[in-house]
Amino acid sequence: MSLRVLILGINGFIGSSLLEQALNDKSDWHFIGLDLTSNKITDFLTHPRVQFKQGDLNQEISWIEEKIQDCDVVLPLVAIATPAIYVKDPLSIFELDFEANLRIIRLCVKYKKRVVFPSTSEVYGMCTDGEFNEETSNFILGPISKPRWIYSCCKQMMDRVIHAYGLRGELAYTLFRPFNWIGPKLDDPHNSKPGSSRVVSQFIGNILRGETIKLVNGGQQRRSFIDITDGIDALIKIIANEHGAASQRIFNIGNPTNDISISELAKLLLEQVKNYPKYANMTKSQIQVISADSYYGKGYQDVERRVPSIKNAQKYLSWHPKIDIQASLKKILDYYS
Repeated sequence: MSLRVLILGINGFIGSSLLEQALNDKSDWHFIGLDLTSNKITDFLTHPRVQFKQGDLNQEISWIEEKIQDCDVVLPLVAIATPAIYVKDPLSIFELDFEANLRIIRLCVKYKKRVVFPSTSEVYGMCTDGEFNEETSNFILGPISKPRWIYSCCKQMMDRVIHAYGLRGELAYTLFRPFNWIGPKLDDPHNSKPGSSRVVSQFIGNILRGETIKLVNGGQQRRSFIDITDGIDALIKIIANEHGAASQRIFNIGNPTNDISISELAKLLLEQVKNYPKYANMTKSQIQVISADSYYGKGYQDVERRVPSIKNAQKYLSWHPKIDIQASLKKILDYYS
């Protein structure tokens, strides 16, 4: 089925990966994209099924409204998703992740366009369920004195607004919740500023620069990492929406079999990097345990475990993640070797 897909934030990790994979898999899909930069999609800018505009989400309102009218599906992927910023500049999270995206959702309602919205595993907060279920798990956030939760709160509110429009019959939607998607081009590992990258990119950067790997609170927190290829496979199925399988549904997209601690992740990366002669002299990184306050600031609070139930995706999308954590980390290291 031919589709015109508008991706706001097309140069980001998910947007650029979706573009590359979908251009290969879906010969009748056309893509319209907006982003501040284009370094991750350079190879596709002249593709006949790609239209790209360099610009700011908050400055290109007229262009965005025009393109929403022209497309079939809207993916508003623009967001700040870096924990250090949640603590240091929480208002910037609210202004972009909530206010700017709310404007997009209202345009989708106005023009009756389907939206595929990126929620987050962080909406579950400090939920104590063994597996987080899209339909039944509670969202448990910390106190106001911990601004780290503003990202989760903004995303949760967007989920609720989208769902409410859906209840009124005014919006066709699918919500997907990424659980720690990893792969090449996630973040720049050469950015040495602490907290500027998500954990895999941060650790790889530490290793490649021969720096100490800092484990916040000992790195006992556990995460379920999923390879970007598996994640995009699910996202393509959601966008395609064959037989309405994804309509008005919420999907956790993660890999519960890749549940490891942050400490185990650091040790696994240190072991794998030994296989790369180019970095033979850069594998002397030591591991240091530090407090969350000293790394992120006093406004941080962590989640001990984050495991998705993926039964919805298995049932409605016939989707199953395939790539284990070792293979996924190798792909990333290969990319930077």
